[in-house]
Amino acid sequence: MTSDSEDRSVLTRTASAPDAVFAYGPDDGQVADVRFAGTNALDRPLLVLLHGGFWRPKFDRVHVRPMTEALAAAGWPTVTPEYRRIPGRPDLAVADVHAAVRAITGRPGLAGGRDTRVLLVGHSAGGHLALQAAATLGPAHAPAGVLALAPVADLRRAQALRLGSDAVPAFLGEDAAARPDLDPALLPSPGGPVRIVHGTEDGIVPVEVSESYVRHHPGAVLTAVVSGHFALIDPRSAAWPTVLGALDHFR
Repeated sequence: MTSDSEDRSVLTRTASAPDAVFAYGPDDGQVADVRFAGTNALDRPLLVLLHGGFWRPKFDRVHVRPMTEALAAAGWPTVTPEYRRIPGRPDLAVADVHAAVRAITGRPGLAGGRDTRVLLVGHSAGGHLALQAAATLGPAHAPAGVLALAPVADLRRAQALRLGSDAVPAFLGEDAAARPDLDPALLPSPGGPVRIVHGTEDGIVPVEVSESYVRHHPGAVLTAVVSGHFALIDPRSAAWPTVLGALDHFR
């Protein structure tokens, strides 16, 4: 499957508004959508969902609202932070994600559950940010685990493949080799379990990027599914049950 043949319909599909909006910092953009999930969510970790879009300003958290709507229906509460996406200034995005996780872990029961665990979930560039945060946040705010969906998990490999029309150097403002502190493949393994779901027909971020991460971090579990890139955030796709199944490992 090529990138041109990817089904992108989920990116523009409408969904209900979030149940609440949570401010995790003083900036107008430092906000997060909150979705409750009813009584099923009482004993499940809160999902902090980081959206993708190759770290570019064109893509924001709105495009994962169909996903969070479906997760709530399946009993998973979510908080979806927005983060700054300014080309060449990657530390702003990283700082926002860290600030959001710190604020959320300081608010047990934010989405209505009794479970105080936080699980990071990220798609594509959001998967990169989830893995980076899990590896670098201090023990007081470390997540219980990470579910990365088609993540840009190895920046050097992604740069070599010129993914997203050179999205990696555009995000970093320099060569990936200059920022090992932002490269999940080169960082220490997160303290909690890491599970990755990646489509074997992904024409946006090839599965070999996740395979490279697992070679660096053999404790991570990679599940390959016959799908493209956006199917992993699309509740109408054949890959969606695999995503829900991966989440069940964290219950």
